Amino acid sequence: NAEYMGPFSASAAMVFYFVSQFDGSYTIYMGRDKFENELLIEHGWPEDVWFHVDKLSSAHVYVRLKPGQTWDDMPPEVIAEAAQLTKANSIEGCKLNDVPIVYTPWANLKKDATMAVGQVGFHSGSQVRRIIVERKDSALIRAFKRCQEERDPDLKAERVARDEAEIRADKAARKAAAKAEAQTEAERRAARAAEEAAERERQAQLVYVSNKELAAGRSAREIEEDFM
Repeated sequence: NAEYMGPFSASAAMVFYFVSQFDGSYTIYMGRDKFENELLIEHGWPEDVWFHVDKLSSAHVYVRLKPGQTWDDMPPEVIAEAAQLTKANSIEGCKLNDVPIVYTPWANLKKDATMAVGQVGFHSGSQVRRIIVERKDSALIRAFKRCQEERDPDLKAERVARDEAEIRADKAARKAAAKAEAQTEAERRAARAAEEAAERERQAQLVYVSNKELAAGRSAREIEEDFM
């Protein structure tokens, strides 16, 4: 028999966090109800990918990608896990087979004042993908229940901290690049100066030898050929 997975407890936790069973470096999370989903929509990260049962009510499930990663790089196993969790957290979807799940980057979520609480649209339909969950993976759902962590995070503060860290990293990268370019330019200037000094020395030596050997009766052409 199908069993609606959540909410798991009656605690006041705002967000449920899970660890991918395929790759523990991925965090999967979802809001407790439609009001908390509003905050997740508002304060999501560019690294987040949103999952929802297509045309049915369900939890808003997110996968947080790694820095620099795009949703094209998301392992299919992690996509399947998030889809399973989404299906399990749909009152209607958890009872059905062949449940369609849609997913899209957080940045593609569209929210305006005309929409109800928890309702969301898309900026671009071409950025929405679909996966079918044929049936419930009971072992996976049990594993998610065991690793579930409930938190009451300050989502706004977390997003601000994330953005500030990105700005610092970007500044540090630009500073390092400028330093490396300055070092390279200094090395190029030093190499040019060394070449010019060597050429001046060669010319000075040529003049010195020329004067000496001209006095000894050799022609200027013979002397120049000795230095070529």
